[in-house]
Amino acid sequence: RHVSVLQVVRSRWLPSVRELDLSCNKSVAGGLNRLAPHLAQLTHLESLDLHLCCLTRSDLEALVQVLPSLTALTELDVSSNKEAGGVIQPLVSALPLTQVKHLPLSSCSLSEESFTALALAVPYLRSVDVSWCKVVGGRLALLLDALQPSVILELRLSSCELSTDDLHHLAAVCRRGCLSSLRLLDLSYNGSVGDDGWSALFAAGGLGSLEDVDLSLRPLTSACCSAWLPALLRALPRLPALTRLAVQRWTFGSQDRQQLNHCLRKRNVLLEWDTTHHKPANQESPEE
Repeated sequence: RHVSVLQVVRSRWLPSVRELDLSCNKSVAGGLNRLAPHLAQLTHLESLDLHLCCLTRSDLEALVQVLPSLTALTELDVSSNKEAGGVIQPLVSALPLTQVKHLPLSSCSLSEESFTALALAVPYLRSVDVSWCKVVGGRLALLLDALQPSVILELRLSSCELSTDDLHHLAAVCRRGCLSSLRLLDLSYNGSVGDDGWSALFAAGGLGSLEDVDLSLRPLTSACCSAWLPALLRALPRLPALTRLAVQRWTFGSQDRQQLNHCLRKRNVLLEWDTTHHKPANQESPEE
């Protein structure tokens, strides 16, 4: 029997719920204003997931009204809702910022104004996700300068049209020790970054806790990594926690490939690269 979201939230036992996942439900769109008053009764709610719900502007405005009642909230996911970019300022103002740790905003059509408003929440977050938000490119310094040292664990900046200057600023933040606790860094699909930017990042140090890094390029694209690979190779010994390195669509010469394999040979690191498309012509069998 079909049970609506509204009926579920009205259930007498739900006030004690700590996690509510309504994600990927397009039927929520246009009806969150009716749901919001009942959400306010979930006083123990810690996590609310509304990603990919096609939320309307009125839905999000209704959510903003109820957020002050959710005093236990630590995670709010409104990512992949295009209209969310227009309400970031009131949303951030309504959140209990001192305890919110996760506020993913990927694919939210952030504007310059909303990106600036996000900076107010960044000092408290453990995870920052603004992937697929083109406004980040050229403005990454605003977000990075708001970080508190040794707080952030995940930084997701996939497909943000980052510039070489953005990577230089990221490198400077690393040198200051602000990302010493970072475990995941996603810089994939940012092919506009120049070789000097990648080299500066790897030379900076300060990423001793990093476990997962993704530098992959977009599908159907490619670029040579020879210019910045030496900086990465020198950095690898300073990345003792690394378990995954993704460099798909970057091209490696035979010597580059051998050097990277040698550096990772005795380490339990998952290396994701394109082995089939860039096999040296004189290589008769895969390298061991």
